[in-house]
Formats: sequence, structure tokens, C-alpha cells
Amino acid sequence: MPTITVNEESYTFPDPFTVAELLKHLRKDAEKLAVEVNRKVIPRAEHAGCSLKDGDAVEIVTLVGGGSGQESGDRNQESGVRSQESGVRNQESVGSKPTALSDSCLLTPDSCLKVGKFSFKSRLFTGTGKYTSYELMQQCMDASGCEVTTVAVRRERLIDKDGKSLLDFLDLKKLTILPNTAGCFSAEDAIRHARLARELLTNLGNPGADWVKLECLADKRTLLPDPVDTLKATEQLVKDGFTVLVYTSDDPVLAKRLKEAGAASVMPAGSPIGSGQGILNPNNIRICLEYLKENDPDYPVIVDAGVGTASDVSAAMELGCDGVLLNTAIASARDPLRMAWAMRYATDAGRLAFLAGRIPKKLYANASSPTEGMIAGTNKV
Repeated sequence: MPTITVNEESYTFPDPFTVAELLKHLRKDAEKLAVEVNRKVIPRAEHAGCSLKDGDAVEIVTLVGGGSGQESGDRNQESGVRSQESGVRNQESVGSKPTALSDSCLLTPDSCLKVGKFSFKSRLFTGTGKYTSYELMQQCMDASGCEVTTVAVRRERLIDKDGKSLLDFLDLKKLTILPNTAGCFSAEDAIRHARLARELLTNLGNPGADWVKLECLADKRTLLPDPVDTLKATEQLVKDGFTVLVYTSDDPVLAKRLKEAGAASVMPAGSPIGSGQGILNPNNIRICLEYLKENDPDYPVIVDAGVGTASDVSAAMELGCDGVLLNTAIASARDPLRMAWAMRYATDAGRLAFLAGRIPKKLYANASSPTEGMIAGTNKV
């Protein structure tokens, strides 16, 4: 009888034993999972024909809440509970607000955000992590108007204590899922997670199977990207046929290299992940935009990480960025539901302001009212 390791736990099964039989034994739904045997992804169609041998290592993974930030939400639990209660109390009044500008005729025809073959009305991407409940996450997602949400790939718990799954609270017909290699500290791990995510979303029939948000982090303290491994992983994932959206620093030179490597979108950080510091270096973002959009004005540049409130989103959009990805700013706000609405409006307001073009800054006043026909008064120098 072969001994097989499943998510680092040893099991003994009869011989022969297939992947399909393993999932049936564990009472797992193959549609909501991805399976890897000895670090090779096994497509769902091959489960019944893939026999397991003694010493095989099996990984069973699913999608979990993920977005900008890896720190635990436990430290925000108390304030998050208050936020949830506040959101529930105000759900009737807040949840019934009119649709945001992106759903109206106010934006010009160029208002659709295009990333590779994907096209979206909303320029706000959200994450699924750090919420105090899946129900609150669902409400905030609806309020934000987002069409894209990020998820992380993690091991499936073989015994589900609460019986809930993130997938039960995501409208897979409405949302395009953006799998995130969050928590990966090497190109090898990021590529592995991306391939598992593609298998998972293929099983679910979601178009998000064709793309990935790439993160290759340098260390756990800063969560800054490792430039070498980020570039290496980008090159390989592009070869694998992924539409790659790359989380990176605000280094314009690296941003240019990532685009040259085939990244469909470069996503410079406004500030460190989950810090809420907003856009710390707007000049670098401006140079990134200049480099990335040179002779390619429609190339999508999306600010990822560091947003704290609505004004940060508006500032990013007014710089000319094509979108913003955020998670903590909504999930950890005192009232997440109201903040979700604020982020929705800020995205549209910032985009409209950029398209409209701001007036130049001047040192002295410039009166907007005419002086002709004034009643005589005292002149002052």
C-alpha cells in the first residue's frame, strides 16, 4: 500500500489509487481545486488516469482572500468588527446609492481600461483579503463597482472547520478573477503558483485563467519586489502564454525592462504594501508613465499598493495612471462599505480630471470675474 504525502501530511492508500479517487476520498470538489503531483500540475481531465505511487507528494490548492498586503488582519480585528457593524447599519442607505460615473455617459469613449485581451469599464481593482467576513467583502466589492478582484493560491484545508469558501462569495460570472502570486519570494515559487492558479480558474470557467498578477518579494519586512526574480519570472510566464501584470517598485528603468520582457501591464507601488502612505514619489510615477507610454499611449499602468484613502486614488489617476489596485484601504477602514463607495467615486473623479486637464499653477492670483463695468471703488496697489 503506497504512502503518499498530501499537503505535507502522510496517508496510506490502496494500490492502485488515482488523483480522482484521492479527491473523492477527501470529499473535495475537483472543480474548485488545482492538484499538483511532484510539482507538476495535473489537469482536471487527467485526474482519473493519474495513478499515485509510493512516495508521491501531492499538493491540493484553492483560492483564498488576497490582495495588496501579506500582514494578518488579526491586528485589525477589533476595528474591523466595528466597521462591519457600521456597514450593516448603514447598508440600506449606503448600498442604495446611484451608480458611479463609470456606468454613465459622462466618460469619453476611451474610458475602457484594456489589459491584453481584457477590457473593463471600471478602473478600480480590489483585493479579497483582510475582511472580517466574506459577507462584508461581498458588499464592499459590489459598492466599489470593481470588475476585477485578486485572489491568492493556498493549500486546501483537508478538514474545513467553518464550511465556508471564498468561492461561494464571488460572482464568477460577473467578476474576472486576477490570481496573485502573493507571498512568493522567488521566481520559481511565483511561476509555480501562477500555473496552479491557471488550472484552478480553468476548472471554474473564469477568464482570469489567462492572466496573473506577479509578485516576487524581496523580504517579509518591506514586501518590496525583488527586481531580479521579478524580471526572471516575467520572462518565463510570458513564454507560458500568461498575460502578466507585474507588481514592481517605482523605478522607471526596471519598469521599462519589465515592459520589454513582455509584461502586459506594469504596476508600480505608490508606497509599501498595506502602508496607507499614498503616492510617496509622484515624480517617479510620472517618469514611469513617460517611459512606458512612449510611442504606446494606451499601455496600461496601474498603481498597486500603498493607497490609504480616496484622495490617494484620485492623485494616482490624475497623474495619468490607468487604474488602481487596492485592498487594505477598504478592508481595514473604520467603515469599509462607505470607503468602497469613496474609492469608486475617487477613481472616476481622478480619471475625469486627468482627461479634462488641470489649470497651470501660478504664484499670484488670477481673477475669474471681469473688471469691466465695475462700480467705482478704491484702487489698491
